[in-house]
Amino acid sequence: MGTIFYTIFLNLYITAIKLLAIGNPKARLWLSGRKEFPVVSFKQKESAKTVWMHCASLGEFEQGRPALEALKKNYPAVKIVLTFFSPSGYEIQKKYTGADDIFYLPIDSKANAAKLIKAINPSLVLWVKYEYWFYYLEELKQQRIPLLLVSGIFRPGQPFFKWYGKIWKNILPAFTHFFVQDEDSKNLLAGIGIENNVTVTGDTRFDRVIEIAEKFEHLPLIEQFCGENKVIVAGSTWEEDETELIHYVRANPHIKFIIAPHEIDEQNLKDVQKEFAGSILYSDLALNQPVTSNVLIIDNIGMLSRLYRYADITYVGGGFGDDGVHNVLEPAVYGKPVIYGPEFEKFIEAIELTACGGGISIASALELEKVLTEFWNDELLLKSSGESAKNYVYSNSGATKKITAFIQEKRLLIN
Repeated sequence: MGTIFYTIFLNLYITAIKLLAIGNPKARLWLSGRKEFPVVSFKQKESAKTVWMHCASLGEFEQGRPALEALKKNYPAVKIVLTFFSPSGYEIQKKYTGADDIFYLPIDSKANAAKLIKAINPSLVLWVKYEYWFYYLEELKQQRIPLLLVSGIFRPGQPFFKWYGKIWKNILPAFTHFFVQDEDSKNLLAGIGIENNVTVTGDTRFDRVIEIAEKFEHLPLIEQFCGENKVIVAGSTWEEDETELIHYVRANPHIKFIIAPHEIDEQNLKDVQKEFAGSILYSDLALNQPVTSNVLIIDNIGMLSRLYRYADITYVGGGFGDDGVHNVLEPAVYGKPVIYGPEFEKFIEAIELTACGGGISIASALELEKVLTEFWNDELLLKSSGESAKNYVYSNSGATKKITAFIQEKRLLIN
């Protein structure tokens, strides 16, 4: 009965995407990317083993990337297949040189699962954080292919732990081992009988942001824009975040603001420019357009993790929306205080960052102004908050080593 409802859900989901695609570019990409079944070819490495990593989107890719690249380093001959569910992951990383093949995960079905897994013929599968597609996981289980969950996170509200979640609970045994972020996740799994193959490793994102920071590449145009001024970098912002920032930006022309909206489609960029009158786009800055504003708007993807390096104080968006705050680790690794909205209870890193003093949650523009004023007026407070943020990141590194050590110990990629 569970699979019947699941199939109905899939059909309704696909129908909704088709309707949404009429006016939504992302939905159109989601559909067009799945028109043809992917062809997997590794003629140059026919004798090598294959690792398949699946990610929902860009954030999950960055989460799984340290483990994938560590395996590539330890097993140079291994073949890498990378799949994405979302266009925001695939479109940005489709030219990633660390994989032999990159494509959208075909729509979940018994036929597609059997066909794709036969084509890839993986020796090891890494599933990052979540995305529990029933037929793919069932096929992997039936074929007894080692499947690891990387940086998994479980919450009481998920269907695995509800009376109606039998179908979801039944696919968890597909995983050979669960590498979870926290003790709460381990305890939840233990409550449904999954105990002997769970390890608390923390989050591989800590390793990723440390790697980016330690291999930092300078951004000359950003350095030129910032000059000797105080700088606030606001990353992954939504309209609600920008609303909180507007008054402070207008009232403080002596401070430089770098704003990186979460959505960079043409219409949203126009809206953001309208909010911050006179602001300049990064693409215009690159064309040597004159700078007459204290606000720079980033209209590209891929630069944000380095932008935070230039800030005195950072702001991370998403905390005023239902989905919650975005990646707070990217600014924290540089030793910068991180400010965000009130919706962060689903994110253990934001909770812990708040607890150690490296992160500050605000609920209004007035609170934002109060926090910023306190930082500017107290250099020691600014420094100590930034140090707390950096120490928090570095103290939680090491998840990647634990995962790769398990793979070596179990000889999952040894012929």
